[in-house]
Amino acid sequence: MQVQESVRPSPIAGQWYPGQPEVLRHDIKKYLQQVRLPPIEGEIVGVMAPHAGYLYSGPVAAYAFAAVQGMTPEVVAVVSPMHYPYPYPMLTSLHRAYLTPLGEIPVAQNLVARLDNLLQAKLGYGLTPVGHDPEHSLEIELPFLQYVLDKPFHLLPVMVREHSIHATRALGDALAEVLRGENALLVASTDLSHFYTQERALTLDKEMLRRVGAFDPEGVLRAEDEGKGYACGRGALAAVMWAAKALGATRAQVLHHATSGDITGDFSRVVGYGAAVFLK
Repeated sequence: MQVQESVRPSPIAGQWYPGQPEVLRHDIKKYLQQVRLPPIEGEIVGVMAPHAGYLYSGPVAAYAFAAVQGMTPEVVAVVSPMHYPYPYPMLTSLHRAYLTPLGEIPVAQNLVARLDNLLQAKLGYGLTPVGHDPEHSLEIELPFLQYVLDKPFHLLPVMVREHSIHATRALGDALAEVLRGENALLVASTDLSHFYTQERALTLDKEMLRRVGAFDPEGVLRAEDEGKGYACGRGALAAVMWAAKALGATRAQVLHHATSGDITGDFSRVVGYGAAVFLK
């Protein structure tokens, strides 16, 4: 797999989250201080976190990242949707590192290559590397991770456009195979319902989070087709849930939910956000 020696510059710092390191640290600290975590019993294998601008989803994302504060994984696999119309089912970064205002995060090139090879064998296609992508949903998780984890880590970045059960389960199984034996953390990046009224969003999000809490990746994928729930990163979420299961997780716990309306006061067209952990 071809790799550029360049670092991916952030296309969203200063817009989706603060571009100045001291302001960014201040805001993340503020969100974390507001968290009131419920008791969590078990070892965290992975988390689900939202990916809107910090003003909107930061307070919910903080629940996921407060749960892993102080952990020391050597590699973090962040699996997100790809919102842009690249003609590839699964993508990764062409760059050797991601840059945020809090510093560089090196890409785990050896693990990316192994994952690509496994997917080629399972699906007939692998990870297409892209450079200077504009995708926010993967990057948005990185400053939180840089702040809460107790040592630097390598990143395994995956962006998903294919949402079928066959493909996302293959991705989950391949991720687990690559990460087995590694000191690793999984992160699923997804928002929930988009642009419904608050009342309708609460209904849709409740059902989606029920399926997350039931640790049911197939149910997560089917919710939109059934008109019962929505997650823009459903493929990424399901893949992480399957990977977590394969790595020994036996249950999920939903930590928090809110909508953009809870921040803006506009309940006519809201976006839903949820945080959860996957435990063994």
